[in-house]
Amino acid sequence: MKRLSSALLPLLAVLLTAPATARDLSEDMDMIAANYSAVLHADNPDTLKQALADMHAAAKDAREATPPKLRGQAPDSPQMQDYRRGIDTLLGQIEQAQTRVDHGDVQGAKQIAGHFKQTRDENHAKFR
Repeated sequence: MKRLSSALLPLLAVLLTAPATARDLSEDMDMIAANYSAVLHADNPDTLKQALADMHAAAKDAREATPPKLRGQAPDSPQMQDYRRGIDTLLGQIEQAQTRVDHGDVQGAKQIAGHFKQTRDENHAKFR
């Protein structure tokens, strides 16, 4: 019994803390929106890099979530695949902007960031 409880204790700790560390989809979307605003207003390359990195992390986390409109859908359903394609589009755009900033092209990065809004609008119309 003592061995069993000592083996289950670490597993229980992981199971109880995992939900506490994951953000929910609305938090990810709020983080993306806040950092999108920071990207558009950034003049400093370091600020721009950080905002893009934070957007990327939130988008990657959001990719694993299920939008409320799609709850109950199978993970491999056409609707969920379409949702993930939308997130992948955003991730690709963020990565393109990050590459521009890394090469010192702040204005080019901000120009690419202008496309984030269209991606958001198209996908919010389908999944929000």
